[in-house]
Amino acid sequence: MGDYVQILGLVIAGIVLFWIGYSLFFGKTSPFYPYIFKKKKVDPRGNPGDPQVCPICSMKLHKGDLVKSFAFPSTGGTDRLMYIKGCFSCLENNVPRKCPICKKNMTLEDYLVARMFERPNRKNHVHVLGCNGCRKPGNSMK
Repeated sequence: MGDYVQILGLVIAGIVLFWIGYSLFFGKTSPFYPYIFKKKKVDPRGNPGDPQVCPICSMKLHKGDLVKSFAFPSTGGTDRLMYIKGCFSCLENNVPRKCPICKKNMTLEDYLVARMFERPNRKNHVHVLGCNGCRKPGNSMK
């Protein structure tokens, strides 16, 4: 009977020492905690031409986020004219909006003029031509 009590006491002492050692080296109050559990900082911004990035405010889009746009019917070709208003971040929040072509600040009423190329069996391709300030109708940009 005395051996079982002694073994139980050693097991409890081992568990307590293990818990103290773990909290000393891996706990939140540990001096090593910032080095062991370093969190990566996620940059919410991307480049305007990258996939899943808003072309106006350069914010990365999360899964399910959409960019508000208007696509007009095709005039017989494979491309369509498109107006891009922006994503939820730049339409609802106070995020700076810039044209990726002329780099001028855009208001909430401004939009980007783009061409959308429809490709069979693949995703559509969008090519931004400029904002409504730098790309006026009939304005040739050569």
